[in-house]
Amino acid sequence: MPLPGLGFTTGLFRTLETDTRGTSVTDYAALIPFAASETQRYYLEMLAQGHTIRGLAKELGKNESSIRITVGRVAVAAAQRGYSPDYDMTRAVPDGYRVSGVSTLYNGAGQIVQQWNKSVIDRERQLELMQEAIDALCEEIKPLKASNPPKSSVPTLMSAYPVGDHHIGMLAWHEETGADYDTPTAEKLLIGAMDYLVDAAPSSKVGAVILLGDFLHYDSFESVTPQNRNQLDSDGRYPRMVRAAMRTVRYAISRALEKHQEVRVIVASGNHDPSSMAFLREALSCLYENDPRVSVDRSPTAFHYLTFGNVMIGVHHGDRTKPESLPLVMAADRPQDWGQTKHRYCFTGHTHVDRMREIGGVKVESFRILPPQDAWAYNNGYRAGREMKRIDFHHEHGEVSRQTVTPDMLA
Repeated sequence: MPLPGLGFTTGLFRTLETDTRGTSVTDYAALIPFAASETQRYYLEMLAQGHTIRGLAKELGKNESSIRITVGRVAVAAAQRGYSPDYDMTRAVPDGYRVSGVSTLYNGAGQIVQQWNKSVIDRERQLELMQEAIDALCEEIKPLKASNPPKSSVPTLMSAYPVGDHHIGMLAWHEETGADYDTPTAEKLLIGAMDYLVDAAPSSKVGAVILLGDFLHYDSFESVTPQNRNQLDSDGRYPRMVRAAMRTVRYAISRALEKHQEVRVIVASGNHDPSSMAFLREALSCLYENDPRVSVDRSPTAFHYLTFGNVMIGVHHGDRTKPESLPLVMAADRPQDWGQTKHRYCFTGHTHVDRMREIGGVKVESFRILPPQDAWAYNNGYRAGREMKRIDFHHEHGEVSRQTVTPDMLA
């Protein structure tokens, strides 16, 4: 019989009961911490109190095999975490991880001498834990009161503020990269850029604050990229970086609210910060839930969209899909918006360069960023300019103007 949880087994389900000699095969109480639902927990608690599967099924009017399979799933989940006493596995790995292999050394008497658990991150479970943390966080957030709108606005205009990869938490040293950068500098730069661009903006009815991904430089207490674990030059601790990000985004939204009747917020996930941006979207949604002038796109997908009259804008970080494919993705995701609009755009980040290509009638644009290069990029010859833009759209005619600000203009 294969190891439970590391390969499918029906034999495991058949052992979930007392054997014919009255010996307890399954310690149901020990499985309770691994239950993923209230139903699983209830079944296990009843079985731990002495009920049999057959008796519990009769009492609840359930099918016996249904209860056996439900409880069996918990046993499989426990085995995936490293707990399966029938196989001498008694040390579970932390929640959010799963066992990828177990090596056990036995002596001549069949007793365990040593055992090694090899574990890997369980991405699916970590997302579940993250969502639980988000829900708990939102319960504690006190929504802001509705803000007062500006006295007047132009109903035919929308102003978009695309924020390129801002990499809050990155560390750069001017002697090595040509410019200094740390968390306070990141906060100061974006606040200054928003002040400049909002002050010079027309009184558009709609303001769109769009984070194009990689808003944070890293995604956990380890300063590495989440997928490939490339080491990153980091400034400070993760909580400090998160606080700076929250302050900066809230400031950007508050400035936009001063100039525009409505503010739409899009937070795209990047390859540096996929988990953190999930938190940020949910936190902002909770924070502004009482303000009808602010709408936050809570979609967990990598693709986001907004429309304004004849204007359709797609947003994607730019790391997973080639630019040539983005117009087709837009049309497939939002066929109704695609058919009802005339001017279509797609904003991306990731490359840190200013580039626009018209593909299938869609202007696909990547944006420069305000931060300097980090040591890796600088030493590999990347020399993109530094800037942030505001782009103004007419609801019938599409883009009508844009403005640029550079760090030198904020000095």
